[in-house]
This record gives sequence, structure tokens and C-alpha cells, in this order.
Amino acid sequence: MKKIVLGVMVASLSLALGASTSFAAKKPKYAEGTAGAGSITGTVSLKGTPMAPIMEDLNKGKNVEFCVTHPDTKEGGIRPRIKVTAAGGKLKDAVVFIENIKAGKPWGDGGKMAFDFEKCDIIQKMGVVRKATKAEKKTGGLVTITNRDEDILHNPHGYSVAGASRKTLFNKPLPSKGDVADVTKNLARFKQKKDKHFFLQCDQHNFMEADARIVWNPYYAITGADGTFKIEGIPAGTYKVTAWQPYVGESTMEVTVAEGAAKADFTLTAKK
Repeated sequence: MKKIVLGVMVASLSLALGASTSFAAKKPKYAEGTAGAGSITGTVSLKGTPMAPIMEDLNKGKNVEFCVTHPDTKEGGIRPRIKVTAAGGKLKDAVVFIENIKAGKPWGDGGKMAFDFEKCDIIQKMGVVRKATKAEKKTGGLVTITNRDEDILHNPHGYSVAGASRKTLFNKPLPSKGDVADVTKNLARFKQKKDKHFFLQCDQHNFMEADARIVWNPYYAITGADGTFKIEGIPAGTYKVTAWQPYVGESTMEVTVAEGAAKADFTLTAKK
């Protein structure tokens, strides 16, 4: 009788361990291989009125005499900080990406960003970044930030944003023109289930901002001023495709891709 009970206990323990191992299994990493013959093209539209620009009074910040030389500065040292850009109902700088693809084209330069801090502004307003590999942690070059301003201290501060929560990824002072912060190593901390929105800000001039989507494969595109996008080199299959803009929201649809171009048009609704 004791042998039977013991056998049941061992079997139950094995089953529990097996279930735990399965539950804790990580999502498989994207496998670089061969590009497919398909593509997805479309447009991202904005329904409603885009949020009004934030009118930043540069007189209240640091390095006023220099920062007001920015070409967008209005009378009285006011500079509009635009979070959503849309013309004719077409949304600029939305990121469209495939979520559930397991293998396909190589990364190439996908997920690499070089941010420039210039004239108290971040030139690249929207981008895409990815998690650094072990090799990239050593070599760097995946994401860099360069100070282009003479005798102006900039302090790039990078975050992973989830709702109202911000997690600091790095905080690096750049005191002189030409100084570069390579933050590749800091992006090895991304976790697929938690990290989606990368936000970059200057701690010295908090009106300097940029955003990026954190992606897990190279199948993405950023919409132009006319709201259009194209994602190429996709293997045949059915995919979950999402259009995202950090200050509007996101929309997801299922798209079937064969040879040639599949069509996917998205509409995001402006927040009030």
C-alpha cells in the first residue's frame, strides 16, 4: 500500500513540475532566415481631431538664449511640442508591425536608432528599437545618442513606459558637442511581455522628447506624412498586425499574406 501511495506522489510531483516548466517557458526568439515574397501595404487614418500641441514656454527652462533659436520657436519664446501629426485624416509616425511571426528575413539595420540632440530638440521623433543581443551588448552600436549642441549640457534619459508607469533604462549626461551615449547594453533589459513603448527625454530640457516602439522581429514600418506604410519580405501566412501611435492608441487585425501585396487599412481614434 505504501508503494502505491509513494508512486502516486511521485507521479503527481512529476506532473506538477512538468506543468510548471511548460507554463514558465519563454516565447521563442525570432529566427533570422530568408525573406518571403509577400508584403503588406496600407494606410493609417485618424478619426477625430488630433490633440493640440503643447505650447512650451522656453523662457522657463535652461539655456534660454540658445533654445529659442530653434526654427519652430514662436513670438515670446513659445515652441509647440507636437505629439500627434495628421493631415487630411492621415496619421503620420504610426508604427505598423507584425506581432506573431516566428521566422523570416534577417534583422539587418532593423531596430537600430541614432538619436541626435540638436538645437534643444530631438531630431528623430519616432522610431523603432529592439532588445540587444549578448554580442551587441559588447560591440554596441544598436542605439546611440549624440549631442550636436555647442556648450550645452544634455542629459538623455530613456524609459520603458507602461500606462502611467515609467521604468528607467539609462540616464547619461552629454556635456559637450560630439559626445555620444551608446545605450545598447541598457536595452538588453527589455522583456517581451512587459516592454512596448520606449520614451526618450532630456533631463535638462524636458520638452525634448522622442518615442519608439519596441519590436521583436524586423517586420514593421512607420507611416509617412500621407499615412501610408509598406512591410516587405513576408513569408506566406496569416499574421496579427498592429498599428500603434503612443498618444492615440492601437488597432489590430488579422492579415493573410501570399505572394504580392496584401492590403491592411487601419483607423485610430483621437483621444479627447
